[in-house]
Amino acid sequence: MERKIIHIDMDAFFASVEQLDNPELKGKPIVVGHDGPRSVVCTASYEARKFGVRSAQSIALAKRKCPDLIVVEPHFSRYKEVSNSVHAIFQRYTHIIEPISLDEAFLDVTQNLKNMPLAMDIAAEIRAAIFSELHLTASAGVSCNKLLAKIASDFRKPNGMTVVHPQRIEAFLNNLPVENLWGVGPKTKQRMNDLMIQTCGQLREMPLNILKMEFGKMGQVFYEYARGIDNRPVVTDWTRKSLGCEETFETDIQKPGAAIIVLYQAVIELVERIAKSGFEGKTLTLKVKFADFTQVTRSTTRQKVLRDKDDILALAKQLLAKVDYQHRPFRLLGLSVSRTDNDRTEEPQQQWHIGELPFKPY
Repeated sequence: MERKIIHIDMDAFFASVEQLDNPELKGKPIVVGHDGPRSVVCTASYEARKFGVRSAQSIALAKRKCPDLIVVEPHFSRYKEVSNSVHAIFQRYTHIIEPISLDEAFLDVTQNLKNMPLAMDIAAEIRAAIFSELHLTASAGVSCNKLLAKIASDFRKPNGMTVVHPQRIEAFLNNLPVENLWGVGPKTKQRMNDLMIQTCGQLREMPLNILKMEFGKMGQVFYEYARGIDNRPVVTDWTRKSLGCEETFETDIQKPGAAIIVLYQAVIELVERIAKSGFEGKTLTLKVKFADFTQVTRSTTRQKVLRDKDDILALAKQLLAKVDYQHRPFRLLGLSVSRTDNDRTEEPQQQWHIGELPFKPY
C-alpha cells in the first residue's frame, strides 16, 4: 500500500500568534525576539519578510532592512499552548504523528481515523479547522513520503497546499536545486557543484559508486533522494537525545577570567535543567560562536551519567581550553549533554518552486 504522508507547517507561527493576541500588530512588520544589540530573529511576520527580514538574522540587521520593524518579546508558554491545540486537531485524523517543532509535524494518514480515501482532503480539513478554531493559517504538503511532503509544504506558503502524486515525482524533482535536499549544506553543495551537479535531475544521473566515493554513506542517501525515495517512518515515540543551554553576550568574550565566569554560569543553568528534567546523558558538548559568526564544538564522553556540577564544570573547562578564543573573541557559548547513541544530524529547511502539476488527487 502506498503511504500517504502529510506535512503541516504553521505560517510564521510565533509572529502570527503575537498578531492574533495583539490586534494592533496585525498587518504590521514584526519579529519575535529580544530587542538587544546581539539578539537574533526567532520568527518574522510575512509583512517583515517583504523587506528581506528572516529568521536567525540579527535584530540589528533586521531593523536596518525594515526601519518600521516592531520587535516583540517571545511568549513560549503561549506558543506551546497553541501548538497543543493544533495537535489536538491532528489527533482527530490519526495518532501517527511526528512533531518536528512547535509549528510543524508529519502525519501518516495511510489508514486514518475517518476512513477518508484522499490525503489531500484530510490536509484541507486540517487547515480549515486550524483557521476556523484557532484563527491561524497553515501550509501543507502531501505525498508518499516525508521528504516529498516536507518539500511540498514550502511550495505555496503561506496558507497553501501542494500535492505530489507518486507518478509525478521525477518531474517534481527535476529542477529542484540540490541544496534544498536534506543533508546538503553549503560545503556539500559546493562539492556537488564542483561535480557539475546543481539540480536533482543532474544528481540522478550521477552513478552511485561516484556518489559513495565523494560523500561516503550520504552518497546512498543522495542517490535515493534524487529519485524521491525516503523510507523513513513517521515516528511517534520521540525520545529526547540532548539537553542544553546557550547565551549570546552583549560584548565579545576574550579574557580568560570572563570566559570562566560565563562558562560557570552555563554549567549552573545546565545542571538546573538536568535536575528539573531528569535527563541522563554521558556526552558533554561545548559550542562557541566567534565574532565573525563561525563556530566550533568540542565534545567528551564519560562512562557515567553527567549530572553533578563539579564533574560538568571540570569537563567544560577542559573543552574550553581547546578553543583559541584569546585571538578570536566569541559572542556565544553553549553547553549540552547528550546520549551517546545520538548520531542524527540536523536537517536543513527546504525551499523551492515549480509550476502547476496536473495529476489525479492523492
